[in-house]
Amino acid sequence: MKIACLDLEGVLIPEIWINVAERTGIDALRRTTRDEPDYDRLMHGRLGILAEHGLGLADIQRVIATMSPLEGAREFVDWLRERFQVLILSDTFYEFAAPLMVQLGRPTLFCHRLETDASGRLTGYRIRLPDQKRRTVQALHELAFEVVAAGDSYNDTAMLGEAEVGILFRPPENVIREFPQFPVAHTYDELRAAFLTASLPER
Repeated sequence: MKIACLDLEGVLIPEIWINVAERTGIDALRRTTRDEPDYDRLMHGRLGILAEHGLGLADIQRVIATMSPLEGAREFVDWLRERFQVLILSDTFYEFAAPLMVQLGRPTLFCHRLETDASGRLTGYRIRLPDQKRRTVQALHELAFEVVAAGDSYNDTAMLGEAEVGILFRPPENVIREFPQFPVAHTYDELRAAFLTASLPER
């Protein structure tokens, strides 16, 4: 039995934090996991910037309400679900992703939770578990599943390496240079072909 594990931002939806940066004019929020491999450092920096500018969860959710999946993403997910069981593994938060998951047809999503105070100010976050993407693939292997995975950023590379087949989708050049072992797809048609032709060795 084969399972497709996909990252969310950059693969199926636009980068949420880049959209927040563009809408608020806070350029420092443009930094993502494509630029920073240390997720905790990245998130602590984001929380500090939001606090400095007096922005809370509702402000970010208003930006997300204007967003849609990437062009062709819903069709790709529908196509993939006809051939694989599909699991989205993301370092986003349920409080951010919910409306976008509806637009994608509600595939299963494993991600994290935000913490807020009574006023809606973001005070922290709860990671589902450390290194959750790689460890989810490990758990799937223990259940005798084979995995084909696709992602675009530093925080996806451990998942790609743990899967039988890992594919980079529209990654930045720095990630391509640092992880040349992974094939690269630039369009959903190329990603479909990569999933179809992925040869999964027997475990």
